[in-house]
Amino acid sequence: MALGTLKRQARFDDPAVLLGDRLKGIYRFLANYGDQLFPEDYFADLFTASPRGRPTVPARIMATTMILQSHEGLSDRETTDRLEADLRWQAAAGLHTGAESFDPSLLVGMRNRLRASARPKRLFEDTKAVAREAGVMGDRARVLDSTALYDAVATQDTVTQLRAAIRKLLRLLQDSPPAAKVRACLSRDDDYASPGKPPCDWDDPEARDELVDALVRDAQAALIALEGEQFEGALAEAVELLATVAGQDVEESSDGTFRIARKVAKDRVISTVDTEARHGHKSHNRQFDGYKTHVSIDPDSELIDEVAVTAANVPDRDAADDLLAPVAGADDKPEVFGDSAYADGDTLARLEGQGFTVMAKVPPAAAKAGLFSKDNFIVDLDDATVVCPAGAQADIDFDDKGGGLARFGTACATCALAERCTTNSAGRTVSIHRHEDILAAHKAEQRNPQWQSDYKATRPKVERKIGHLVRKPWGGRRARTRGVARVFTDVVTRAAAVNFARLDTLGVRWDGSAWATDP
Repeated sequence: MALGTLKRQARFDDPAVLLGDRLKGIYRFLANYGDQLFPEDYFADLFTASPRGRPTVPARIMATTMILQSHEGLSDRETTDRLEADLRWQAAAGLHTGAESFDPSLLVGMRNRLRASARPKRLFEDTKAVAREAGVMGDRARVLDSTALYDAVATQDTVTQLRAAIRKLLRLLQDSPPAAKVRACLSRDDDYASPGKPPCDWDDPEARDELVDALVRDAQAALIALEGEQFEGALAEAVELLATVAGQDVEESSDGTFRIARKVAKDRVISTVDTEARHGHKSHNRQFDGYKTHVSIDPDSELIDEVAVTAANVPDRDAADDLLAPVAGADDKPEVFGDSAYADGDTLARLEGQGFTVMAKVPPAAAKAGLFSKDNFIVDLDDATVVCPAGAQADIDFDDKGGGLARFGTACATCALAERCTTNSAGRTVSIHRHEDILAAHKAEQRNPQWQSDYKATRPKVERKIGHLVRKPWGGRRARTRGVARVFTDVVTRAAAVNFARLDTLGVRWDGSAWATDP
């Protein structure tokens, strides 16, 4: 071990000069071009509603702070502390060394104003404007995918939700006449004032059932007491929430007692604190609670082109139109790459009807273990027939929606391959999708070596970009706030930070009059 000495140097007012070549990545990009990215009037439109309203922090400092907060995954308090103590942050924001920070509550207010503005995604959208002007982002292709975004609240069980919903309603009613009507009809010995679960012997099934029944009856009584009342805003939402949780997880048994149902309700509310979060899954073995972040990237520049946020139980395909909105109006629409989540017949037909060329892997037909799948049959839509592996032919009986069934019936009774085909005594049936022609065409195209090469070279790039997006938990993998709108604000800012870091890697620069790239 060597004994070091303290090197004292003259103080610099400019942290960018002090750091020199040690200032890299997104910090260097924002330090060099912050004035061009965030001019003084960048947030001016957010303060026009009030004649006295005006930004208390310069636009460049506020925008840079919001981006770097998302880049590093910090809380509001950690963010303002970092701005005051980190030379890289001060250089990026155009501040001098030793500059004081601002109150963290200003970040909350700015996010609220930005979300309510005519251009709420500006921090993200402007990264794409810079990239297009510099010539690094085109419209040759887009790659779609999604990732789990865990909610910021605890998932609640049925008992907790029932009591919390009643408590929330009473709290919002306060001392109004409707509140007195509700309290008069409640039968449980509970003032619903404190949070949490009520006392119960949880090891006793009868005690649990009695508690659930009493809570459901209190909830129903409260709803009956409020019939005919007109509420708005938070109160209307509280009444609706109570009706939802009182019916989603319970069922009435033959003896008239309400018990927890042995099933999961569709679109189940999982928390009275965040009513928009849902149960979701990325596979049969990987489940999560909260939301999904959906991403579209330009595979050539590896920049994010669009993001969307949905509840966790929303299928990936339902976000495809939102992800492709920025390029939907292009004359030459890009190729769209995706996994099998975007390869169902309806999605393929919809996107191709809009002019997109979709390269999504249609999965093979499912079948019971050891039996022939639909892919082993020859479907001829022109002749409306299906031929089985043994050579028998059945006509397709189409329905009003365009799909149909081919029934082989008695032909299976004497077929030598029947044991490998079906266990149904009535014979094998083959379902025909209303977009069977599109699915068949895609399956045939997937066997082309060129298709396979293009797909393998392009689609995995979105996985790497999602890795960048979720590298920091807050705003990437875990929500900091509640509700789709607020979560989306954080995701958009996170996407902006990822893109700014990528712009620096791509060598994008301001040449004095326009955005360009280094040779």
